[in-house]
Amino acid sequence: QVQLVESGGGLVQAGGSLRLSCAASGRTFSSYAIGWFRQAPGKERDFVAHISVSARSYYADSVKGRFTISRDNALNTVYLQMNSLTPEDTAVYYCAARSGSSFYSRTSQYPYWGQGTQVTVSS
Repeated sequence: QVQLVESGGGLVQAGGSLRLSCAASGRTFSSYAIGWFRQAPGKERDFVAHISVSARSYYADSVKGRFTISRDNALNTVYLQMNSLTPEDTAVYYCAARSGSSFYSRTSQYPYWGQGTQVTVSS
C-alpha cells in the first residue's frame, strides 16, 4: 500500500503560480504511476496530469503548456508546477497512485488517494 499527502495549495491571484507536492510513504514509490486530479464545487473529479514510472508525462488539454508534473523518487514525491493560473483552475487538487506502466486518466483506475489540497485563484 501507499499513503499520499498533498501540500502546497493556497490562494493566488490570476496569472500567478503554485507548486503542489504529493508525498508518498513506502519503499516502492518508484513503481507507482501518479496522477493529479481536481474537483471544483458541484463538479466531477477531473484528470489533470499523470506521470508514469518511467517519468513520461501526460496532461489534460486545459492545463497543457501551463502545468508541469515531475517526480523525485529519492524523495518519494511528485510535484505539480502550475503557472498562469486562472480562476477556472480553482478546485481541490488530489494526487493518486497505482501500480502499472500505462497511462491512467480515470479516477476508477487509482486505488490510492490523498486527502486533497485547496487551490483558489482570484480574479
